[in-house]
Amino acid sequence: MKNIYNPADYPDLLVGLDSPDDAAVWRLSDEQAIVATTDFFTPVVDTPYEYGAIAAANSLSDVYAMGGKPFLALNVAALPDHISAEVSSEILRGGAEKAREAGVVIAGGHTVRDKEPKYGLVAIGFVNPKQLINKSGLRDGDLLVLTKPLGMGVTTTAIKQEKAQEPHMQEAIDWMSRLNKTAGQLAVEFGVRGGTDITGFGFLGHASEMAEASGVALSINYSAIPLLNGARKYAEMGIFPGGAFDNKGHFEKTVNFVDLDEPAQMLLFDPQTSGGLLFGLAQEKMNEFTRRAAELEQSFAVVGSVHTGVGIKVQ
Repeated sequence: MKNIYNPADYPDLLVGLDSPDDAAVWRLSDEQAIVATTDFFTPVVDTPYEYGAIAAANSLSDVYAMGGKPFLALNVAALPDHISAEVSSEILRGGAEKAREAGVVIAGGHTVRDKEPKYGLVAIGFVNPKQLINKSGLRDGDLLVLTKPLGMGVTTTAIKQEKAQEPHMQEAIDWMSRLNKTAGQLAVEFGVRGGTDITGFGFLGHASEMAEASGVALSINYSAIPLLNGARKYAEMGIFPGGAFDNKGHFEKTVNFVDLDEPAQMLLFDPQTSGGLLFGLAQEKMNEFTRRAAELEQSFAVVGSVHTGVGIKVQ
């Protein structure tokens, strides 16, 4: 989107339209800034409660990805007339209970009629400007840390096509419902400056944005990337959402694949719903980070590294 304002006129707007980040950040003081974001989407699972919880977790994720702590939210919902009050209530209950888990108050919102259900949140959080995480913060020598497995897009598409196995469905729901709260806490605690959450642009889409914004090159170790258990199977069946092919067409020009077959490549372009955080961590902090992550029961994988140069190499 083309800028419609001059950033120099708004010195307290720390993050806005002139950056690829997903949340806006406004400085209140030297020690505090507001993070504001919104997200909503159509159902990715068949159960209303889980849909609401996943949508809420996804909406809150951008605040965590920026190093912030959400505290306030508003519902954003579009609901068809034919949906029963019970189903609508379950969607909102799922969102409310996930927000409560995050320590967030849902203080209202807005609902309109639409032919297809849509739900999400406007999320507001606080961040210390000195601890702000954005896509331009990667540095040469950083290790790339990923906090959730990939494969949500192919698995939820398999669910929609009634081709997903029950254990794979439940695994995807569990991961998509999981908050990035602890992952964000760890990122702040260890002084991370470059990071994002993995959502609609897929792993390589968001990684490409970070590499370009930071002016660095990335080396990705495909074998280190965690996948949902059914993801490879569904990838081999070609069960991808349309967004995966859009992502590939837009971002593949920056990527050099070494000995990766088509299903593996496509999994890296697979759009994620409520995916994990991807951030750069200084190598000398890795041992202590590993210990602290285990203490907080936060899963993660080291999936690559940051170097001087341009582009992304995946092998």
